[in-house]
Amino acid sequence: MEQTATTIQVAAPDEAAAVVAMYRWLFEPPGGEPPGWDEDRAAVVVRRIAASPRADVLVARRGGELVGLCSVYLDVESVRFGQRAWVADLAVHPGYRSRGIGKSLLDGARAWARAREATHLALDTADSRQDAQRFYERERPSWRSVCYTWAL
Repeated sequence: MEQTATTIQVAAPDEAAAVVAMYRWLFEPPGGEPPGWDEDRAAVVVRRIAASPRADVLVARRGGELVGLCSVYLDVESVRFGQRAWVADLAVHPGYRSRGIGKSLLDGARAWARAREATHLALDTADSRQDAQRFYERERPSWRSVCYTWAL
């Protein structure tokens, strides 16, 4: 069986609807649709990210098909640690998981962050996402922390 290569690219502004559709993969169990999810608003945000010099949505393609996404942002500049890059969302098509696509996207986010002189890349994941946590542990994080969030 011939292996199709995965390519990682920055999503184009005109791909906003296709990118938003990929977010459904994050909503499958153990996830869930966030309160107030609105695809039209999400598409506006994706286009805004595409226009920003401080953020991008990376997409994974296999044979021309979109099979993954990773949103990455320059975030807080910490006095202690320097410029942080943040992965807000990382999702792979359920039928393509465990094929190296998530790793390719995370590697792409690392390269994106280094090119913008970030000192570290961070993300958080829900306690219920055991498969994602095993993946992140295999990627050997420099350190782990606990994140607390308050909806406003």
